[in-house]
Amino acid sequence: MHAFEFKDGQLHCEEVPLRRIAEEVGTPVYVYSRRTLREHYRRLDEAFSSLPHIICYSVKANSNLAVLATLAGEGAGADIVSGGELYRALKAGIKPEKVVYAGIGKTREEMAYALGAGILMFNVESELELEALDGVAGELGMKASVALRVNPDVDAETHPYIATGLREAKFGIGMEDAVEAYRRAASLKNLEVTGVHQHIGSQITQVEPFRESLSRVGELVERLQSMGMGIRYINIGGGFGIPYRGEEVPYPRDYAQALEPILRGSGCTVILEIGRMIVGNAGVLLARALYRKRTGEKRFLVVDAAMNDLIRPSLYGSFHDILPVEERERPVEKVDVVGPVCESGDFLARDRELPAFEPGDLLAVMSAGAYSFAMSSNYNSRRRAAEVLVDGGRFEVVRQRESYDDLVRGERIMG
Repeated sequence: MHAFEFKDGQLHCEEVPLRRIAEEVGTPVYVYSRRTLREHYRRLDEAFSSLPHIICYSVKANSNLAVLATLAGEGAGADIVSGGELYRALKAGIKPEKVVYAGIGKTREEMAYALGAGILMFNVESELELEALDGVAGELGMKASVALRVNPDVDAETHPYIATGLREAKFGIGMEDAVEAYRRAASLKNLEVTGVHQHIGSQITQVEPFRESLSRVGELVERLQSMGMGIRYINIGGGFGIPYRGEEVPYPRDYAQALEPILRGSGCTVILEIGRMIVGNAGVLLARALYRKRTGEKRFLVVDAAMNDLIRPSLYGSFHDILPVEERERPVEKVDVVGPVCESGDFLARDRELPAFEPGDLLAVMSAGAYSFAMSSNYNSRRRAAEVLVDGGRFEVVRQRESYDDLVRGERIMG
C-alpha cells in the first residue's frame, strides 16, 4: 500500500489526513512516512541478502534525527560527508562501526573526530588527503581504515550536476592512477587499506552503468588482492533512482541480480550508500495556495512554499508531481507554481497542467523526502519549514518551524 493516497476524498499519509497536519502545524511543512522508510530499507536489505553487505544510508539525502533514528532501528549504517553528519548519525543511534566517511574536503579536525568515534572507514579522494589522514592518525596513535574512491569514467546518464563518475568530475582518483595511489596508501604506516570505493552519480535509472563501472572496479580489486593488499570491502556507492513522474525504474532486486555475479567473486563485504531510494518517496512538501495571477497569456499560482524550501526544480529543473490535498471536480489549467522568494527562478513547477487551485487550497509536492529539506535555506530571511513524521494514525513534529529569533541566532551588532 502506498503511504500517500486518497481516502474519502482527502490525501492521507498512512492513516493521517494531510489537512489535519496543515491545520495543526501550519504550512509549508514536510511530512514523512515512517512505514515507507522501513519498507524501503527492508526491500533493499532483502535484495542484497545473498551477499555480506552493509547499507550505509546517505545522510545528505535527509538528515532529520527522527528519520536517522528510524533507519538506525532497522540496522542501517551511515554514509557521511561532514563532521556535522557524523554528529547527527551518532546522535540518532547509528553505530560508528557502520559509518563510512566520504567527501573530497575533509578537514583535519573532522578526521580526528571520526577517528575518535571509531568509524568503519574513510573514502579517500586524493593522495594529499591520504597524507593528511596518515598524519592525523599518527598524532592520535591510531590507524585509519581507508578505501580509495576510484573514478571509473562511466556515464551514469543523469543530470550533469549529479553525475560524479566521469573523467572530468572533481571526485575520485582516475582508474589509470589507482594502482599507484594504492601503493602509496599501503606505504603509509598509519593507514590500513581495506576497501575500494566508487560512486558514479545520483538518480540513475538504469542498471547498466553500475554493471559497467563495477566490472572495472572488480578487475582493480582482483589486481590489488593479487598484490597482497587486504581488500575486504567494495563500496558500490549509491545513486539508485526513483520514479518522480511514474516512470519505470529498476527495483532493488534488479540491481542486486545484475551486480551479484561481479561482487560475489571478490569475496568482499559490499557497502551500499543509498539515500534517495529509501527516503525520496517517503515524503511530501505540504503547501497552501496564496494567490492566483495572470500576466498576458501566462497563469501563475503563488503558494507559501518557495525555492528556499525546495530548490530542486530551480537548481536541476527537477520534476515533482503536485496533487491537491482535497479531491474534487476542478477544471484543469496550465500554470507556473511559484513561491514568494524574489527570484525569477523561484518555482516548483513550470507550464504544468494542474487542477485549478483557489487561494487557501492545500497542495502536496510529491517525492520530496530526499534532497529537499536537507537543501533548504533562509534566503530572503524565510524561516525553514517544520518537519513531521507519521506513524500509522499518529504524527509528531520532529523539527519545529523556525522562529524569527532563530533567524538571527548567533548574530550580533558590532559596537
